[in-house]
Amino acid sequence: MSIVTVQLGQCGNQIGFEVFDTLFSDSHDFQGLCSKKENEAYQASCQERFFREEENGVPVARAVLIDMEPKVINQTLTKASQSGRWKYGQHACFCQKQGSGNNWAYGYSVHGPRHKESIMNLIQKEVEKCDSLSGFFIIMSIAGGTGSGLGAFITQDLQDQYSNSLRMNQIIWPYGTGEVIVQNYNSIMTLSHLYRSSDALLVHENDAVHKICAKLLNIKQISFSDINQVLAHQLGSVFQPTYSEEGAFHYRRNPLGDLMEDLVPHPEFKMLGIRNIPQMSENSLAYSTFTWTGLLKHLRQMLISNAKMEEGIDWQVRPPISGLPAIGKMSLKKELHFNTSIANLVILRGKEVQNADLEGFKDPALYTSWLQPDIAFNVWKTQRAFNRYEKSAALVSNSQFLVKPLDMIVGKAWNMFASKAYVHQYTKFGIEEEDFLDSFTLLEQVVSSYSNIF
Repeated sequence: MSIVTVQLGQCGNQIGFEVFDTLFSDSHDFQGLCSKKENEAYQASCQERFFREEENGVPVARAVLIDMEPKVINQTLTKASQSGRWKYGQHACFCQKQGSGNNWAYGYSVHGPRHKESIMNLIQKEVEKCDSLSGFFIIMSIAGGTGSGLGAFITQDLQDQYSNSLRMNQIIWPYGTGEVIVQNYNSIMTLSHLYRSSDALLVHENDAVHKICAKLLNIKQISFSDINQVLAHQLGSVFQPTYSEEGAFHYRRNPLGDLMEDLVPHPEFKMLGIRNIPQMSENSLAYSTFTWTGLLKHLRQMLISNAKMEEGIDWQVRPPISGLPAIGKMSLKKELHFNTSIANLVILRGKEVQNADLEGFKDPALYTSWLQPDIAFNVWKTQRAFNRYEKSAALVSNSQFLVKPLDMIVGKAWNMFASKAYVHQYTKFGIEEEDFLDSFTLLEQVVSSYSNIF
């Protein structure tokens, strides 16, 4: 089954390019540490999901590119076609001459209704080229104007027009120090709208990815391109093919559906985060060896202590003792900053993957009391290595990891709203104060729901 990717705004288009480039490079890499036959099956599965063939044999990304300014889309199209390996569709782009000025209301209330028909027609043409549609993968920022405002509008439209297809939004969480003065307003408006119209939000925090570039990849002058390559690696490690079940040698057909089934057991809880191990520069990779025991021990501790990378993990955090009454569990967790999970998916790729012991992730103490570990925890595997890592693991987690950042964004936005700062920039495009209050109410409920799982 195929996934149609919708790239929105500067952020969405730049990340989208890196994602397709990573998927293509990895699937055509012959250092996959597996047989030729297995490599061909892997390649075919990746192709079906993310690319379609054109007459001249160059794969075309199953994507629609949308921005309100032409510059980034033109750069993205050029980079893809110059690679000579894959490209975007000739008529898969929509851009205008005027941006959204970092104003969510302008993207949502002006650009959305004005360009809805043209954009939805482009998406429909891409959908018609799929034999079978798994759903939509929508890449966007939440802090700006086009990606966030128009992105929220388009996601709603997809919900209306393709109600049987899944929608996963990959969202970029802004730097805590701030890029745009109204980023907290833009963020709460985007998140509250997506919570109503998306099936899952896959969240990447800019601050965390920046740290990975600095500390694990040793990059001195970090560019957006560096950050986007880390994001693309993480997304590729989730979306590239894996076997459908233990011992089976055919690849799963419906990755979006399987992700939702394994990770989103309740519509109140749909925030997902990704952690990867190992992550290192290509130079270091050549001199490193890993064991599954070591990798999974670190990955489990990253989960329970809410660490975004393997450096600087707090090893003092322990799961609460099973059998404690709920109240005792809660106070213990608060004390130790223990990160409770609703559901976890571990994806293992590479050598001797059948020998990996995942018992540590099946501990009931890691999970909410209303889901048994055999439902809350799943594993996907393939012996085929990813992106030249002999062994690698990705963890997609539905847990309390975002409670603090979400609470902070809501708090900062509320402080501005209480003094009516910049609200006029939104009301002049038809967003009422009531809409702000609705967003605050919904997101405070999300914070409360995640805070109180035990």
